[in-house]
Amino acid sequence: MQTEVFSELFPLLAAANPETLDWLLSVATEHEYPSGRAVLMEDAWGNAVYFVVSGWVKVRRHSGTGEDVSTLAILGRGDFFGEMAILDESPRSTDVIALSNVRLMSISAQRFIQTLFKDPQLHHRMLQLMVRRLRQTNFRFQLRHQPPAIKLVNTLVSLGENYGQTSGSGVDIFNIPAKDLADVSDISTEETSKILEKLNSKGWIQINPDQQVIHLVNLKQLMQLATKKP
Repeated sequence: MQTEVFSELFPLLAAANPETLDWLLSVATEHEYPSGRAVLMEDAWGNAVYFVVSGWVKVRRHSGTGEDVSTLAILGRGDFFGEMAILDESPRSTDVIALSNVRLMSISAQRFIQTLFKDPQLHHRMLQLMVRRLRQTNFRFQLRHQPPAIKLVNTLVSLGENYGQTSGSGVDIFNIPAKDLADVSDISTEETSKILEKLNSKGWIQINPDQQVIHLVNLKQLMQLATKKP
């Protein structure tokens, strides 16, 4: 991967100087996983930072005996994970699973921390993105009393804005299973399926299971619905 492509793909690295990017590329390890494969297990957090080159993953939380599993987040191309475990070194009850075929690049914890100390621009950019994630978490908390449709549409809009690919049908995201969308949106799987069917029938989204894609046909219209007051 060329340095320019590396920088453009990952917002975290946009502020890094060229020498930093060259060095990170030289020490990065590439990984490929099929759909359904565990990308990062509970006991492996803190070893490296992972960058999503292509595909989609979900971060899951385990409760109790491990049988109760819920999806905390869905990440796509250009995002990263594992940085918090490096910084606070605390144990995690979460894992990361590939939703689709996925390509990742990992950088070991020691080398990533060294890079943060050497490049203050990268350090500052990482702090900005971590604050942004906290704001997104706070926004999701503020939605807790909103109707299920508002919650789900907000999730779809967020995925479209962060990871969507523009096509002739609008903005495309992966056809994420209803259970995972439900967990992230804090609604039931049954509610999620019904709302998706209604959005599809209205022509606001188009679900293409053969290509494993959800077309967000009119993202602006969905954004208006997401901010609609009950």
